Amino acid sequence: MKLKKLKVFIVGNQKPYWGGKYFIFVKLTADNGIIGYGEVYAGSVSPKVMEYVINDVFDRHMKNEAPENIELMFRRVYSSGFSQRPDPTVIGAFSGLEIACLDILGKSIEKPIYSMLGGCMQNKIRSYTYLYPLEHHNKEKFWSSPDMAVESAKKMLGLGFTALKFDPAGPYTIRGGHQPSMFDISLSIEFCNALRKAVGNKADLLFGTHGQFTTSGAIRLGKALEKYNLLWFEEPIPPDNIDEFKKVSEAVNIPIATGERHTTKSEFASLLKNGGVSILQPALGRSGGILETKKISAIAEVFNAQVAPHLYAGPVEWAANIQLASSIPNLLIAETILTGGEFHLKLIKNSIKWENGFILSPQAPGLGIEFDEQLANDNKYNGDKLHLEMQEQPCNYQREL
Repeated sequence: MKLKKLKVFIVGNQKPYWGGKYFIFVKLTADNGIIGYGEVYAGSVSPKVMEYVINDVFDRHMKNEAPENIELMFRRVYSSGFSQRPDPTVIGAFSGLEIACLDILGKSIEKPIYSMLGGCMQNKIRSYTYLYPLEHHNKEKFWSSPDMAVESAKKMLGLGFTALKFDPAGPYTIRGGHQPSMFDISLSIEFCNALRKAVGNKADLLFGTHGQFTTSGAIRLGKALEKYNLLWFEEPIPPDNIDEFKKVSEAVNIPIATGERHTTKSEFASLLKNGGVSILQPALGRSGGILETKKISAIAEVFNAQVAPHLYAGPVEWAANIQLASSIPNLLIAETILTGGEFHLKLIKNSIKWENGFILSPQAPGLGIEFDEQLANDNKYNGDKLHLEMQEQPCNYQREL
C-alpha cells in the first residue's frame, strides 16, 4: 500500500466562528483506494500559501511511500532543508498528513487508531469547553462581563461539563510579554470570584491566557488568583520563554499548562526538563501528529505530568485528539468546542458522540469519522486572513473597571 494522491480542503467556518476563521483539511488516497483525512493547525502564513506547503511536504517526502513508514517520513520532514529543528509551519503540514496516514492504516485493519497505540485506556474522555456567549448575549461585551460568563457557565454545567475555561486578561499583542494592567487583574478576580460562587465544587475552573505576560507580570496575576483553586494557569508567558515557566510555577500555587503553540517532542521535552509545566496541551495538527504526540505523552509520564489535548481548530483535529486521549494513561481532559460545535459536527456527519460531559471513544475504524466532502466544498474559504491574529497596539493601562 502506497500513498498516491493528496487533496487539500480550505473550509470557511460558519458563524459564530468558534474554532477559527477557517479549517485546513487534507485527504490522502492510497493506491488500493483507502482514503484518510487529517487536519493542519498551522496559521502563520495565509491558507493559500499553507496549501502550497502541504503539497510540497507530501510530494517531496511522502508520495509513493507506505503510510506505515511514519518514522521515516517524519525524519525526512524534520530534516528538510538541513534543518533538524522544530518548525511549526512545516511540522504543522506534516501533522495533518500523518493523521491521514494513520486514518488509512486504521481503516486497512478495520480498527480505531488507538488500537495501534497500545489500545484503549478509557472509553469516555472528560471534556471541557470555553465559556462562549449564549444567543441573547452581546458578543462584544461578553468577554469582559462576569455576569454573562456566569450565565454561560450555568448552561454548560447543566449540560454535564465539569470543567470550564475563560480568559478575561487580554490583550494579546505582537509585543511579547507585558505587565497586566490593574484593570485586567481586577477583572480576572471578578471573573474567578463570580464563577467559583456559581459553580461551587461542581466544576473545575481553567484560567486561560495566551502568553501575553512577562514572568513577573504572570506572577502578579497568578498570585491574585490562587485562592480560587484553579485547575490550571494556561500559557502565562510567551511560548518561546521555556526557561521562565519554572519561575512562574515556583511563585504561583496554580498548576501551569502550556503547549498549543509548541511542536515536536523536542520542545515539549524541554518544557518538562526545565520544570514548571505539569500539564501539556498539544494541538495535534501542529505538534507532529498522533504518533509524535504519543511520544510526548510518554515523556510526560516520566515527569508525572498530564496531557490535555488542545482544540481551537476543526473536527478532524478533534478526532485525532480523541484517538490519542483514548490511548494514554496520563490523560487529564480534552477540549471541545461546546458539545462538539454545530458546524464541526456537520462536517463529520455527527460521527463523534458527546454525552454528559464526556466524549465517547469511537469504535469505527481509523479516526472513526465520516467526513462530508460536499459540505467542505460548499464552504470553501477564499480569503487571506490568518487563522488567529494578534493586535499591534500595546496594553491599555488607562481602562477603568
